[in-house]
Amino acid sequence: MTVEFGLDEQQRDFAASIDAALGAADVPGAVRAWAAGEAAPGRRVWEQLANLGVTALAVPEKFDGLDADPVDLVVALERLGRWCVPGPVTESIAVAPVLLAEDERCASLAAGEFFATVALPPHVPRAVDADTAGLVLLATESGVTEGVIAQQHESVDPSRRLFDLTAVGVPWQADVQRAFDFGVLATAAQLVGAAEALLSATVDYAKQRTQFGRVIGSYQAIKHKLADVHISIELARPLVYGAALSLHPRDVSAAKVSASDAALLAARSSLQTHGAIGFTQEHDLSLLLLRVQALRSAWGTPEAHRRRVLEAL
Repeated sequence: MTVEFGLDEQQRDFAASIDAALGAADVPGAVRAWAAGEAAPGRRVWEQLANLGVTALAVPEKFDGLDADPVDLVVALERLGRWCVPGPVTESIAVAPVLLAEDERCASLAAGEFFATVALPPHVPRAVDADTAGLVLLATESGVTEGVIAQQHESVDPSRRLFDLTAVGVPWQADVQRAFDFGVLATAAQLVGAAEALLSATVDYAKQRTQFGRVIGSYQAIKHKLADVHISIELARPLVYGAALSLHPRDVSAAKVSASDAALLAARSSLQTHGAIGFTQEHDLSLLLLRVQALRSAWGTPEAHRRRVLEAL
């Protein structure tokens, strides 16, 4: 028996609305400004996400959230990865609502009044963009507390500043394991979206760039390389959506591994096809290349998730 999985019309329309909003915004400019310490353009992008209901997806209905299915969360996060949205996307949209549990601050999170960031050791030892977040959380086996910024660390992606945290206040209990799995799933979805964006940009470039009197996309070596990327993405995407349906830790980890591998292949093929121009700061492709490198190790490295899958077998 063959089992087919596809998005329904409402989910496809939701994805299209996100694409339309982010396509009309200058997201690359917002990413560059974010990296330079200017958060205002990025906050305007987040305001659009709030207007679309993206920031309310994982928030319970009693806090004016959508209490959406995890599949809907993946639909949105894949598109945000596609457009390389700056800020603590995974942490604020997918993880913080789980950690806040019955906290009334969920309502402000859903409304987009602030965004949140999270550290969850050992796999997430530092909080991304804690200097711009309105809520900083530190989650451990002992519970969840608010966090205070300590030392700053550089990331391979300049638009993702990382911070050590120290706990303050009385801890509260939350499902930290579920929060971690949501973080892994959300990061995997963004990697699939980023891989798709890299493939699309590379295909367009291969159709325009000429060498020895021919467009480079006509060469078999280029065709085969890009076909391999397409296959890798199409193998990773069902694993991500399947993990959203089951939420089994093994499935979530397998999705992260597959999405990380697909994104890495897309990044390598894109850079090889574009040449050195693809990694210049002036080229928007560089933003995606750096984001992929950062997200591959975020919320657990591929190696850590491979071990997790093997231990579950």
